[in-house]
Amino acid sequence: MKSNTCCFTGHRPQKLPWGFNENDVGCLAMKEIAKIEIQNVIINYGITHFISGMAIGFDMIAAELVLELKKDYPFITLECAIPCKEQDKLWREQQKERYKNILSQADKVTYVSDRPYFDGCMQKRNKYMIDNSAVLIALFNGKPGGTKQTVDYAKGKGLNILIVEP
Repeated sequence: MKSNTCCFTGHRPQKLPWGFNENDVGCLAMKEIAKIEIQNVIINYGITHFISGMAIGFDMIAAELVLELKKDYPFITLECAIPCKEQDKLWREQQKERYKNILSQADKVTYVSDRPYFDGCMQKRNKYMIDNSAVLIALFNGKPGGTKQTVDYAKGKGLNILIVEP
């Protein structure tokens, strides 16, 4: 399954120029580029399975794009890789609703850990996604942090990496 799988990583809204405003022209442009990249990996890489880590920001945006593209590519599947139980516990109600909506439409939900949040659970989730993928699509500005660690891990594992710049 790894050869036909693509996962996503990206910055949280706080690190993006548009913040939480997904109607910002920059965010709308990024979503269009990400959608094109997802179509690209379906058509040119034979990707049929996508894994989202379901964090606030690019993870959920990418998951929604995959769900939208299922209309044109009904054979693609979405897996939500949840790092820990109650991942959304501290989120705002609107974020929780978005999360639950995506989960309800996913083809597969994988709990990487069955424990509540613990230090390292996000990295464990990221490792799971990379270890089970051939391609990574990353919303990445080049700065240090969890997204850079994930991109670096993917490089070390030899994944094809497609960067979407914020």
